[in-house]
Amino acid sequence: MKKILQKAETRKFLFFIALILFLDQVSKYAIYNYFSLHEEIIKVFPFLNLVLVWNYGISFGILNDIEQGQIILSTLAVFIIILLIFWYQKTKNSQLVLPLSLIISGAVGNIIDRTNYGAVLDFIDLHVFGWCYPTFNIADSAIVIGTFMCLFIKKV
Repeated sequence: MKKILQKAETRKFLFFIALILFLDQVSKYAIYNYFSLHEEIIKVFPFLNLVLVWNYGISFGILNDIEQGQIILSTLAVFIIILLIFWYQKTKNSQLVLPLSLIISGAVGNIIDRTNYGAVLDFIDLHVFGWCYPTFNIADSAIVIGTFMCLFIKKV
């Protein structure tokens, strides 16, 4: 019975990774192609725009200017992905399936960007009452949500 549950959890784990990775890459492809033809910002709501921003660093543009940054950041991301996969395999906590798959899929999505474009394609621009959040993408959202979920999951 335990093996059957583990296989079902592994299928869920892989499904979530594939789903988030698919949504991330399709959205980036659509934004990239749209902005290749158009220059304007897409105003979705008064607080939300779609824009095309290339992020050469990590979150919030940190480390934008380091030499060999794309190689260093991609290598670091691969190392983290490997650690998360080991954590997933060792854990007996089924509540970690979704958060770990979110973090892994987000990291893989941004590695794909660094490989294809030499930078991460960000496009979600949130701003409210003069406050602007740094532009991000679905992969970034998955990493942040997955990280917060890991912090709040009960230890089993």
